[in-house]
Amino acid sequence: MTNDKELVRLAYEAQKNAYCPYSHWAVGAALLTADGRIYTGCNIENNTFTPSVCAERVAFFKAVSEGVKEFTAIAIVGNAVGTPIGEGDVCPPCGVCRQVMTEFCSADFRIVLGRSYDDFETYTLAQLMPKMSLPLDK
Repeated sequence: MTNDKELVRLAYEAQKNAYCPYSHWAVGAALLTADGRIYTGCNIENNTFTPSVCAERVAFFKAVSEGVKEFTAIAIVGNAVGTPIGEGDVCPPCGVCRQVMTEFCSADFRIVLGRSYDDFETYTLAQLMPKMSLPLDK
Protein backbone atom coordinates (compact mmCIF):
# COMPACT_ATOMS: atom_id res chain seq x y z
CA MET A 1 0.00 0.00 0.00
CA THR A 2 1.26 3.47 -0.90
CA ASN A 3 1.80 5.83 2.01
CA ASP A 4 1.80 9.63 2.01
CA LYS A 5 5.61 9.83 2.04
CA GLU A 6 5.78 7.77 -1.16
CA LEU A 7 3.13 9.96 -2.80
CA VAL A 8 5.14 13.07 -1.93
CA ARG A 9 8.27 11.49 -3.42
CA LEU A 10 6.39 10.72 -6.65
CA ALA A 11 5.00 14.26 -6.76
CA TYR A 12 8.57 15.61 -6.60
CA GLU A 13 9.52 13.28 -9.47
CA ALA A 14 6.59 14.61 -11.54
CA GLN A 15 7.56 18.20 -10.69
CA LYS A 16 10.78 17.72 -12.65
CA ASN A 17 8.71 17.66 -15.86
CA ALA A 18 6.92 20.96 -15.19
CA TYR A 19 6.79 23.35 -18.13
CA CYS A 20 6.67 26.75 -16.45
CA PRO A 21 8.65 29.33 -18.47
CA TYR A 22 6.28 32.17 -17.50
CA SER A 23 5.60 31.77 -13.78
CA HIS A 24 8.80 29.88 -12.97
CA TRP A 25 6.67 27.97 -10.43
CA ALA A 26 6.97 24.20 -10.80
CA VAL A 27 4.26 21.92 -9.43
CA GLY A 28 4.05 18.15 -9.27
CA ALA A 29 1.22 15.87 -8.20
CA ALA A 30 0.77 12.16 -7.52
CA LEU A 31 -2.82 10.87 -7.45
CA LEU A 32 -3.66 7.59 -5.70
CA THR A 33 -6.61 5.61 -7.05
CA ALA A 34 -8.91 3.44 -4.95
CA ASP A 35 -7.33 0.32 -6.47
CA GLY A 36 -3.76 1.45 -5.68
CA ARG A 37 -2.62 2.86 -9.02
CA ILE A 38 -0.83 6.20 -9.14
CA TYR A 39 -1.16 8.87 -11.81
CA THR A 40 1.25 11.79 -11.82
CA GLY A 41 1.05 15.26 -13.30
CA CYS A 42 2.99 18.50 -13.61
CA ASN A 43 1.88 22.00 -14.45
CA ILE A 44 2.02 22.95 -18.13
CA GLU A 45 1.91 26.63 -19.00
CA ASN A 46 1.04 28.49 -22.16
CA ASN A 47 1.86 32.10 -22.96
CA THR A 48 -1.85 32.98 -23.13
CA PHE A 49 -2.31 31.52 -19.60
CA THR A 50 -5.91 30.23 -19.89
CA PRO A 51 -4.83 27.06 -21.75
CA SER A 52 -2.36 26.35 -18.93
CA VAL A 53 -3.18 23.41 -16.70
CA CYS A 54 -2.29 22.60 -13.12
CA ALA A 55 -0.43 19.46 -12.07
CA GLU A 56 -3.41 18.18 -10.10
CA ARG A 57 -5.75 18.36 -13.07
CA VAL A 58 -3.18 16.68 -15.34
CA ALA A 59 -3.09 13.73 -12.92
CA PHE A 60 -6.89 13.57 -12.62
CA PHE A 61 -7.47 13.88 -16.35
CA LYS A 62 -4.89 11.18 -17.13
CA ALA A 63 -6.69 8.82 -14.77
CA VAL A 64 -10.20 9.67 -15.95
CA SER A 65 -9.14 9.35 -19.59
CA GLU A 66 -8.20 5.75 -18.77
CA GLY A 67 -11.55 5.05 -17.11
CA VAL A 68 -10.51 5.54 -13.48
CA LYS A 69 -12.90 7.59 -11.38
CA GLU A 70 -12.29 6.55 -7.76
CA PHE A 71 -9.52 8.19 -5.78
CA THR A 72 -8.25 8.20 -2.20
CA ALA A 73 -5.41 10.77 -2.04
CA ILE A 74 -3.22 13.23 -3.90
CA ALA A 75 0.17 14.66 -3.00
CA ILE A 76 1.05 18.12 -4.29
CA VAL A 77 4.41 19.89 -4.21
CA GLY A 78 5.35 23.22 -5.68
CA ASN A 79 7.92 25.95 -5.47
CA ALA A 80 9.90 28.42 -7.50
CA VAL A 81 12.23 26.81 -10.03
CA GLY A 82 15.63 26.31 -8.45
CA THR A 83 14.38 26.27 -4.86
CA PRO A 84 15.95 23.32 -3.06
CA ILE A 85 13.50 20.74 -1.72
CA GLY A 86 12.70 21.59 1.87
CA GLU A 87 13.27 25.34 1.54
CA GLY A 88 9.81 26.21 0.24
CA ASP A 89 6.34 26.04 1.75
CA VAL A 90 3.29 23.94 0.97
CA CYS A 91 1.44 24.52 -2.30
CA PRO A 92 -2.31 24.03 -1.85
CA PRO A 93 -4.53 23.32 -4.86
CA CYS A 94 -6.17 26.26 -6.60
CA GLY A 95 -9.94 26.72 -6.62
CA VAL A 96 -10.37 25.12 -10.06
CA CYS A 97 -8.45 22.02 -8.95
CA ARG A 98 -10.53 21.81 -5.78
CA GLN A 99 -13.68 21.92 -7.92
CA VAL A 100 -12.35 19.06 -10.06
CA MET A 101 -11.67 17.11 -6.89
CA THR A 102 -15.28 17.57 -5.76
CA GLU A 103 -16.43 16.04 -9.04
CA PHE A 104 -14.62 12.76 -8.41
CA CYS A 105 -13.77 12.55 -4.71
CA SER A 106 -15.53 12.09 -1.39
CA ALA A 107 -15.27 14.47 1.55
CA ASP A 108 -12.56 12.31 3.17
CA PHE A 109 -10.27 12.39 0.10
CA ARG A 110 -6.77 13.14 1.41
CA ILE A 111 -4.72 16.07 0.10
CA VAL A 112 -1.06 15.84 1.10
CA LEU A 113 0.92 19.07 0.73
CA GLY A 114 4.67 18.52 0.77
CA ARG A 115 7.43 20.87 1.91
CA SER A 116 10.04 18.13 1.63
CA TYR A 117 10.20 14.36 1.43
CA ASP A 118 9.63 14.11 5.18
CA ASP A 119 7.67 17.28 5.95
CA PHE A 120 4.10 17.53 4.75
CA GLU A 121 0.60 18.50 5.87
CA THR A 122 -2.50 16.42 5.22
CA TYR A 123 -6.03 17.73 4.79
CA THR A 124 -9.32 16.27 3.66
CA LEU A 125 -11.23 17.70 0.74
CA ALA A 126 -13.96 18.73 3.19
CA GLN A 127 -11.41 20.79 5.14
CA LEU A 128 -10.32 22.65 1.99
CA MET A 129 -13.91 23.11 0.77
CA PRO A 130 -15.74 23.95 4.04
CA LYS A 131 -18.46 26.06 2.45
CA MET A 132 -19.03 23.75 -0.52
CA SER A 133 -22.67 23.83 -1.56
CA LEU A 134 -22.47 20.61 -3.59
CA PRO A 135 -22.64 17.30 -1.74
CA LEU A 136 -19.26 15.76 -1.06
CA ASP A 137 -20.62 12.38 -0.01
CA LYS A 138 -20.19 10.46 -3.24
